[in-house]
This record gives sequence, C-alpha cells and structure tokens, in this order.
Amino acid sequence: MPSKKLHAAILCSPGVGHLVPVLLLGRRLISHHNLHVTVLAVTTTTSTAESQLLNSLTADIHLPVIQIPAADISSVVSPDAKVVTKICAMMRQTIPTIRTTISSMDPLPDVLVGDIFSTESWTIAEEIGMPKYAFITCNAWFTGLITYSPVLDKEVVGQYVDQTEPFEIPDCKPVRPEDVVDPMLDRDDEDYRVYLNLAVGVTLADGILINTWENLEPQSLFALRNNEILRSIVKNKPVYTVGPITKKYEPVGLKSEVIEWLDKQPERSVIYVSFGSGGTLSAEQITELAWGLELSQQRFVWVVRPPAGHINDGSFFESGHSGELNGQADYLPEGFLTRTKKKGFVVHSWAPQVEILNHVSVGGFLTHCGWNSTLESISSGVAMIAWALYAEQRMNATMLMEELKVAVRPEVLPTKKVVGREEVEKMVRCLIESEEGKTMTENVKRLKEGAEEAMSVNGSSYVSTCKFVKDCWSRVHLPR
Repeated sequence: MPSKKLHAAILCSPGVGHLVPVLLLGRRLISHHNLHVTVLAVTTTTSTAESQLLNSLTADIHLPVIQIPAADISSVVSPDAKVVTKICAMMRQTIPTIRTTISSMDPLPDVLVGDIFSTESWTIAEEIGMPKYAFITCNAWFTGLITYSPVLDKEVVGQYVDQTEPFEIPDCKPVRPEDVVDPMLDRDDEDYRVYLNLAVGVTLADGILINTWENLEPQSLFALRNNEILRSIVKNKPVYTVGPITKKYEPVGLKSEVIEWLDKQPERSVIYVSFGSGGTLSAEQITELAWGLELSQQRFVWVVRPPAGHINDGSFFESGHSGELNGQADYLPEGFLTRTKKKGFVVHSWAPQVEILNHVSVGGFLTHCGWNSTLESISSGVAMIAWALYAEQRMNATMLMEELKVAVRPEVLPTKKVVGREEVEKMVRCLIESEEGKTMTENVKRLKEGAEEAMSVNGSSYVSTCKFVKDCWSRVHLPR
C-alpha cells in the first residue's frame, strides 16, 4: 500500500450539470479508492442550485470543496455570446486565482483532474509537475466526435449542417449533420473556434476519464482505445470508464409534496417532465406541451420555467429554487392548472429528480437528454421521450432511440420546429400505454442492471477506476 494517500484536485467549471458529476466522482474516489480529494469549483453568483448541491453532496463525507468565484468576463466577451464561449472565458480569466488556490494548498495535490472546460489550466499542472486528466462528463461517442473535430475541420467544406452525409468518426457510429454539438452548428461563430480549442485541450491530458461504462458503449470505447487514427490524436493516452456517476436514490424521512402526490398514483402511470438545470422553452412550445399533456389524459409531474424566447439553454447560469406552482402562471394555457388538478402536479423550476425517477408510480421521463439526466433515468429503469435542446443532447437522443431503444423522440427536432400538442399526446401515450413503451421499459431495466454491475466491486468501471489510480501513482513517483 502507498505510504500516503494520493491527493487529487478536481477542477470544475460553472454549471450544475458540470458540478454534479465532479462532486460524485470525488465522493467515489474517496469512498471506494481511498484517495484524498479536493474539489475546486469555479462558480457563478447567480445559481442558488450550485450552493444547494455543494451542501447536499458533501454533508456526509469529508470532501473539501473550495469555491472560486468566476472572473468577470464583461470586458472579454459580448453579453450575447454563447454558453460555451462564456464558460471558457470564465475559466481562462480565473486561471490566476486557480493557480494561487492550488499553490497554497497543503498538502499540494499530486494529480489534477479537470472537466472539459478546464483544459487551459493544464499549464498549472505542468508548472507544479502534476499529471493531468480530462474528465468527460458526457459519453464516449461525444468524446470520439470532439477529439476528431480538428480533423473534420480540415476535411469538411462549408457548414456542417448543410452536408448531406453523416460524418465518419473512425470506428465510431457516424454523426448526422443535424445531430452535431451546438458549437458545430455555425462554423463562423466564435463558439466554434472555442470548441476546437477544447478538443485540442482534451488530447493534451495524460489520460481521459469518461462518465460511461463498457457495456453501454462498446463500439466508441473500442475506437478510442484501438483505432490508430483516434489513438494518434489522443497521443495513445489511456481511456478510463468511471460511470455511471449519478446521484444515488436514498429515501429521506420528510417527504416533499410531489413525492406525497406520487404515493397516491398507480404504478407506472406518471410521466415526469423536466428539461434539466439549464433547459428552457419558448412560450409557444410551453403552450403546446401543456395541451399535449392534458390531451393525453395521463398523469404527469412537470417542472416548469418561464419561457425564454428561442433560447434553449436560458437557465444555464440561473437554475435554482423550487416549489409547487399554486397560482396560474401566465405562460400556461388559461385554466390548465385547474383542469389538470387531479391528473397533474406542476412544480416551479426544480424537483427532486432522482427520488421522482425511482418512484414506483413513474413510467416515463420527458427529458432534454442531458447526460446526467440520461444516466439518472437509465439507473432508475425509466424509459424516455428524448426532447433534445442544446449541447450534445441531439447525439444523446439519437443513441437512446436508435441504438439503445429506450426512448421515442419527436419527428422533427424541437430546436427546429415547435412540437405540436398532438405529437406530445402521441409520445406520452406511447410511453405509458403501448406495448412499445413496455418494451422500452424492459430494455432500460436491462441497462440499469448493467450499470449497477459496472459500478460494483470488480465491475468494469470499478476496475477501470482502479487502473486510473494506479496510473496516477506511477506518474507522481510517490513512495509505495
């Protein structure tokens, strides 16, 4: 055994979707692999959900979290810049504070792990002489795309979305033009150049950790580890599966109102509707979704937010408080809450998602397909309606429906066209009432079993994480 604990610093960019898997990875490394872990969370001042998460996920375990206020970027990027550009600017401008924070830590960390937006901080690791690892909080298929994107940048002429054939990623499933990640939608936007820099940063790490498991994505993982082209791009660095890293369902003594409501509903009868910590809809889409839920005559729990025009990630930096929506919100159809009072439960902004998904009455999840939510749904054995909004969510939706066969999706992407009430009704009924819905539920329950096996002692992700820890020891040259 090592004569001291390995000290890993995990650097996290702003956003609840980034913070959750980083905190959970930290917990896992402490509880199952005997590491000393410090999380460095670069946070914004607007998201109350971030501070709530820090409290809830570190209360029962010694996981030090140093909050680093994100630097002011008002003089660096325009107010209407895309989310990826803003996050990268925050992380870049905050590097001096990150450097000071790490340098003053006692003991100094032995290893730096950073999420995908933290790669410009590799310079700090190099200055101190620490190995550095990229933690991809998305899936392996996305990892294949982002690492190969600099090659596509040279090969593809014109806009990606104007191409007629899928993009070939060596030995991975091809990516359709309409499914590319947000920064690839417009090659002339600053966001695209920022994205390409992220791709290069990932390849400069000493290893790559991915929030997935072997049996979920065997093709993409094989490609990342064995395809000569991809291996040369990532410079033959090791790829580790550490997932699914998700919040565990742990019943609490005091039940929330929504759980008390679910207790009164029949088994597998409720559709849960939520668009994650950052997803927002237009006023027209909210209206059509409301009518679709009502027309389906199925029970539902809906986490609603005020409309945000045509911005799909309008709550990314502002997710926060929750509570039952008692009064009539002016963005819901007139009389909707009254007419659906017996069938539905509407919550403002946030709900205890893992607890809801694990409730016996929940039979489906209408989700934005963020990878955290996707993993929580799989780990709960709940089939999905894949309603992709931003980032890599279109790829996730395609994987869920076409490869894993655990979801249905709208005929036209919700980002291209408002999904009408009739189609919403049809998808909800499919998930809750049809034989197809039952088959999808059977499929996702098999995935749930595979996920549990992967995370168990001697499971594939447990073993892979052990290999990561062993690699860390070999690189830091500490006495054993």
